[in-house]
Amino acid sequence: MTGQVRTVDGRVAGRRGQATRQKLLDCLSEMLSSSPYRDVKVIDVARRAGTSPATFYQYFPDVEGAVLEIAEEMAKEGAELTELVSGRSWAGKAARQTSEDLVDGFLDFWRRHDAILRVVDLGAAEGDKRFYKIRMKVLNAVTNPLTDAVKELQSKGRVDKDVNPAAVAGAMVVMLVGAASHQKGFQTWGVKAAELRPNLALLVHLGITGKKPAK
Repeated sequence: MTGQVRTVDGRVAGRRGQATRQKLLDCLSEMLSSSPYRDVKVIDVARRAGTSPATFYQYFPDVEGAVLEIAEEMAKEGAELTELVSGRSWAGKAARQTSEDLVDGFLDFWRRHDAILRVVDLGAAEGDKRFYKIRMKVLNAVTNPLTDAVKELQSKGRVDKDVNPAAVAGAMVVMLVGAASHQKGFQTWGVKAAELRPNLALLVHLGITGKKPAK
């Protein structure tokens, strides 16, 4: 952790305090992966971290406040998803690689942050603007550069001008989100992870370029 970290009452936390704060966040993250968000209590997080509820309240107003901290950090990492699309080629054989890299990177990101993303989706669905903003920040990291990619293909005459770039890009991202959040469920349909990824990449390629990948 870098930079100044402050307690709830505005004091600057020292190195030991920062370590305690981070441990509380780590323990909360672990608990979110095995317990429903609404069931997680401050006393349980504190006990798991080997400290007291009073110490928890030095750094966070409540569990929701700590969850938002985790979500914000996840969103910062999510900004790196832009690199999977921005500046990449959508022409010829290179487009196949771009599609595959996007699918691999997106699914891996979702798998690593599955627990907090489920909480973010829940909060956004319930109308909490804080969670909605975080969710859109993550999705826009891919939607915006994909929109630009479709626009560029249109300018070169490779995609029909009647196509709405933002609609296509948004549809591709929503598809990826649905597939990413349902990765374990595909197994009940007899679909292995090794089979899911190339087929998703095919759909992304078709959606963005309107063509099958070059062999």
